Amino acid sequence: MRSPGGSAYAVPVFEIGSRARTLPAPPGVVWDSLVAPRRAGTRPWLHLLADEVEPSVLTAEKPGRVTWSSLWPSRPDDRILFGLTAARDGGTLLRFTLLTPGEAPDQSKTGHLRRRLNQLLFADLRHSYGQ
Repeated sequence: MRSPGGSAYAVPVFEIGSRARTLPAPPGVVWDSLVAPRRAGTRPWLHLLADEVEPSVLTAEKPGRVTWSSLWPSRPDDRILFGLTAARDGGTLLRFTLLTPGEAPDQSKTGHLRRRLNQLLFADLRHSYGQ
């Protein structure tokens, strides 16, 4: 079976969240931010909570795709796919898709995971670009 991100899995993969928003920086800059969120010389933006861990970059195809490992030790098999496309205003349309090869979490946990990604990407990362 193929996931929405195109990679092959031996088990079914379920989408448990997806959202797209524009960011003011161009795709190459956003891609760099996702691949190296703690790079020297950039504003910090990946502020993790106590129940979260630093993600690993599993795949990266500049400038349009990045895949992270899970931020949540309680859900180690989840993956976060990022798709980046140029926006008309010179910025980036960034879409995250949260996938799991296992059982989807309950509604409360799903809401928490989605809110955290929204906060990290569309507030914290956005603000790191000065907006």
